[in-house]
Amino acid sequence: MPKRHGFLSTRTIPSSSKRRTALETYMLAVTLDEWKKKLESPNREIIILHNPKLMVHYQPVAGSDEWGATPTEQGRPRTVKRGVENISVDIHCGEPSQIDHLVFVVHGIGPACDLRFRSIVQCVNDFRSVSLNLLQTHFKKAQENQQIGRVEFLPVNWHSPLHSTGVDVDLQRITLPSINRLRHFTNDTILDVFFYNSPTYCQTIVDTVASEMNRIYTLFLQRNPDFKGGVSIAGHSLGSLILFDILTNQKDSVGDIDSDKDVLNVTMDQGDAPTLEEDLKKLHLSEWFPVFEKEKVDKEALALCTEKDLQEMGIPLGPRKKILNYFRSDSAGVSRSPALSAACGPSSPAEAASCSATAAHRARDCPDVSIGQVSVKYPRLIYKPEIFFAFGSPIGMFLTVRGLKRIDPNYKFPTCKGFFNIYHPFDPVAYRIEPMVVPGVEFEPMLIPHHKGRKRMHLELREGLSRMSMDLKNNLLGSLRMAWKSFTRAPYPALQASESAEEVEAEAEASVEKPCDAGAEDSSAAAAAKAAAPPVNVGMLNGGQRIDYVLQEKPIESFNEYLFALQSHLCYWESEDTVLLVLKEIYLTQGVCLDQPFQ
Repeated sequence: MPKRHGFLSTRTIPSSSKRRTALETYMLAVTLDEWKKKLESPNREIIILHNPKLMVHYQPVAGSDEWGATPTEQGRPRTVKRGVENISVDIHCGEPSQIDHLVFVVHGIGPACDLRFRSIVQCVNDFRSVSLNLLQTHFKKAQENQQIGRVEFLPVNWHSPLHSTGVDVDLQRITLPSINRLRHFTNDTILDVFFYNSPTYCQTIVDTVASEMNRIYTLFLQRNPDFKGGVSIAGHSLGSLILFDILTNQKDSVGDIDSDKDVLNVTMDQGDAPTLEEDLKKLHLSEWFPVFEKEKVDKEALALCTEKDLQEMGIPLGPRKKILNYFRSDSAGVSRSPALSAACGPSSPAEAASCSATAAHRARDCPDVSIGQVSVKYPRLIYKPEIFFAFGSPIGMFLTVRGLKRIDPNYKFPTCKGFFNIYHPFDPVAYRIEPMVVPGVEFEPMLIPHHKGRKRMHLELREGLSRMSMDLKNNLLGSLRMAWKSFTRAPYPALQASESAEEVEAEAEASVEKPCDAGAEDSSAAAAAKAAAPPVNVGMLNGGQRIDYVLQEKPIESFNEYLFALQSHLCYWESEDTVLLVLKEIYLTQGVCLDQPFQ
């Protein structure tokens, strides 16, 4: 709290004449060094000036209550002190003025972002406050050496512009009057998912998000002309899907749309594609190629032909049906929107054949529409995001529903280098990304360490009990195996009776200990193999690093995961573990590490 040239008080003096009288009386007392002055205002307020740094303010007391009784005691006085000395309240020193990095945060469905029905602005304020606390505790050395300042998080709101288009009025006319609150919640929140799958409102949403981020970025640079840091983006829930679609449809700085590494072509390369004559030969319909050649019909024109067009060319019913079925299904893979093409990668044409017939017809009628994805013109960002953070993201589910089965390992965002999919294990909206890059391998996501170090105690206890039960199981199986071998073993021949009893006993003891040792060796070998397992190659979507990162649930959450499912989807704003991972990855790009290892 800064010093002011006057008295510090939470109360505002209502009258300007009274404020002037109090000021004049105070100045006169300071000049003459005469105190214990009593000042009474017309509305029965009393101010007593005790010394230059202390005055007491007595508020007026009501004349009588509703029963006619008149109070005899003066109201409780307020002590007003000048300056900030000897104040017991902890005054925050404020945020560091140096800004190292800028992060735009996009919200999900609905106007409320947590269980307290707070807006995206309030939730981002909490996120920023948590980051400032963690910078003081986990980046203390870097702050003392003045290597870092802080990370600025700025909210991006698209819900209000979407619902200000008049769609709420249209929905209200068709909404049933029963269960009014539930229907209002559905219209205001759940329907945002359907709006994003609508061509009209999807365009509104992506335009709002991109234009708002560009506008805030420009305004930020105007107000912070010395800013030299990078920019990252973060999205929660549906907001992460919006950012994912925008990033997959960006162009690089040169505007190279045909870059094999970044944005793939909207139209597949036709250099190695079979010609129309070869396709007809494959269908055993080569005799009809002169007909198409005469009409100057190539593969693209044939994909747009109807059955009536082929009939007018004189092609019989049987060949006509074969041609239409073949080239319509092929057209589904020939033309795609940048979003799906970019996500599929070079190996995706083989998967286009598995699309449904409905998607094939849609692709034929609207060549720029991909499988399950509406036709949208994605705006361009005026900056290159360094990292994309997704919190509780349904990206994997939406890509799967759109018909995408696999993301090419060589694919990466055209303008963004990093991608982290962060989720709570009980989040009902979150889905993984890595199994779409490596579909044939089963592996666990990366466990985000607790911000105080190590794992949570209940998780370590659970793993310890699991290892103990496995050891007991191995020992029990080894004992049973030994007992069965002893029971079924043939007796020693009489000729061996000359052997010493010590040798026999030693052999028996060795045979008893062998299965137990084998069980222990199996468990230790399994643990060693698990620890020494080679890292999984999850592609270049995150620069070769892991993509999926899972939070550790709290001990109380482990009792009933269904009870905390909704809360798990809204927990990221105040999660120290989430914020610390974001800060760690951002400052790693600047060569700044944590004070303590964060594995």
